[in-house]
Amino acid sequence: MPPLPDPAERFPRTLAATPETEAVLWTPLTKPLRQCRVALVTTGGVHLKSQKPFDVTNDGYDWSYREVPSTTPTDELMVTHNHYNHAHVDQDINFMLPMDRFRELVQEGTVGELGPRCFSFSGYIQDPQALAATTAKEVAALLKADAVDAAFLTPA
Repeated sequence: MPPLPDPAERFPRTLAATPETEAVLWTPLTKPLRQCRVALVTTGGVHLKSQKPFDVTNDGYDWSYREVPSTTPTDELMVTHNHYNHAHVDQDINFMLPMDRFRELVQEGTVGELGPRCFSFSGYIQDPQALAATTAKEVAALLKADAVDAAFLTPA
C-alpha cells in the first residue's frame, strides 16, 4: 500500500492548534429523553436555499452559522461545503440534518420535542479558537435561550 500523502502538502495553510481543555465538558441529562427538548446542530454546511451560502472561497475560515427553523420542509434546504462528498446529503438532507427523523421520534414519544431552530456550521474550520470565542458562544447562548435540554451533533 502506498504511503499516505503528507497533510501539509494537501492543505498548505498552517493548521490551527486544537483548543485544549482540562476535562471533557459533559452535562448529563436530568430527565428522560422523552421529556427533553432537543436541538440539532451540524457542521455539514446545511442552510436554507434562501440564506446566504457559507463562504467556500475563504477555505476553512468561515466560522459563521445559519439558523434553520425546525419546521422547515427539507426540500427548502441545501448544502454549501467543499470538504466532503455530500452527494448523498443532496439526495436526502436528513443524512446531515435529520429533522424528519427527529420529528418522527417526537411523534412516537422517544423525544419530547424538537427545539424551535437548528444550527448549521460549515465544518473544516481552521481557526477553532475563533469559533470557540465567537459563534460557538453565540449558538450556545441561543440554545440556552431556547431551553434546549440536549443537542444532537452531526459532524461532516
